[in-house]
Amino acid sequence: MMVGVSIFGEVLFDCFPSNERILGGAPFNVAWHLQAFRQQPHFVSRVGTDAGGETIRRSMQRWGMDCSHLQADDSHPTGEVQITLQDGEPSYDIVDRVAYDFINAEQLTDLSAGILYHGSLALRHEPSLQALQKLKSQRPSVVFMDVNLRDPWWQRDRLLTWVGEADWVKLNESEFSLLHGEGSDRPTAMTSFLQRHNLQGLVVTLGERGAVAVTPDQPAYQVAPVKVPDLVDTVGAGDAFSSVLLLGLNQGWPVGQTLERAQQFASALVGRRGATVDDPDFYQAMIDAWKL
Repeated sequence: MMVGVSIFGEVLFDCFPSNERILGGAPFNVAWHLQAFRQQPHFVSRVGTDAGGETIRRSMQRWGMDCSHLQADDSHPTGEVQITLQDGEPSYDIVDRVAYDFINAEQLTDLSAGILYHGSLALRHEPSLQALQKLKSQRPSVVFMDVNLRDPWWQRDRLLTWVGEADWVKLNESEFSLLHGEGSDRPTAMTSFLQRHNLQGLVVTLGERGAVAVTPDQPAYQVAPVKVPDLVDTVGAGDAFSSVLLLGLNQGWPVGQTLERAQQFASALVGRRGATVDDPDFYQAMIDAWKL
């Protein structure tokens, strides 16, 4: 049985060296994909009362997304990230003190979400952190944390506190090493991390080598991608992966099947520029195959 999904966090423009400006931000990307997959998520964020904010609102409306939880900020601009690419790998210059840093808890309504997704970047300032804690206080059935470590915008102790408040956590292998440390084989280390933080599920993505998931009641499950013949860039691949993890939780798919489908979708996305695709046909084959 499907439940509501709420997505909390940043929305911004990824600005590429080619002067392209593409909508991004991990939570926004996840919400965008979930809308394409017919889940109708509630997206909770904040944009400036500027041209960028209006562009985001119009884009959401055209895509059929719920804009009722997208706050407007008269004092802070819409978020931006300057992206540079080297050998297809992105690096990021994230602008500070933008609208999504100031999501207002007092403007939030009761979303009654079954699943609450959040990242870590939007929690770098206290107003947005307080807003997330208000949503957590509404007792969602599943809290899904998508770790996104971007220097200098994270602190290990704070990250681990939020991990301890989550049910599912997804992060990449370098982030896992930073939070857990080295010293044992990956499945054993992941199981230790899962047990220490009392998680229902832990997923570590491995880039071109796929991903590994562990849960309390089954051994590690690993998937590997097929070779991508027309790689464009990897921006947003992890967000694509997260969106299908959430989709699987919402649809009640087995973990192994969810992981395989998440890898399939992420492999498709890296053949496109940027983290979102403004083309319903891009999703249709998966919608048909997965019977959504």
